[in-house]
Amino acid sequence: MTFCAVFLGLLGIVFSFLPQESATYLSWPNTPPIVLQILGALYFGFAMVNWTARANLIGGIYGRPVAIGNFAHFMIGALALIKLAMDTPSAKMVLGVTVFYCLFALAFGYIFFTHPALKIKEKTFNTHS
Repeated sequence: MTFCAVFLGLLGIVFSFLPQESATYLSWPNTPPIVLQILGALYFGFAMVNWTARANLIGGIYGRPVAIGNFAHFMIGALALIKLAMDTPSAKMVLGVTVFYCLFALAFGYIFFTHPALKIKEKTFNTHS
């Protein structure tokens, strides 16, 4: 959660405060700065959610919304980035971000589709036998 929060926070800060420079670097010359600033706000907001939830049991009844939101974001983003990476194989930055998105999608998918209480019971059962 901490690494994810830092990753999204950095993206959020860069897009919020350097939208024109980001558009130029990413070769998105026709992107209005406000679009990148709103994207930066979204990333920064998600970073704050992840930062504040980093010490909680993610996937439990109270942490489940955090797991669902992160899984949806990273899975959909990973699929879109994989398609973009296949269309532009020479873009190293796209490939790097795609790798991070895929890793986060796998991690949050695991958290979302497994139940933390079952893991705790298994550990408790195995230590007493």
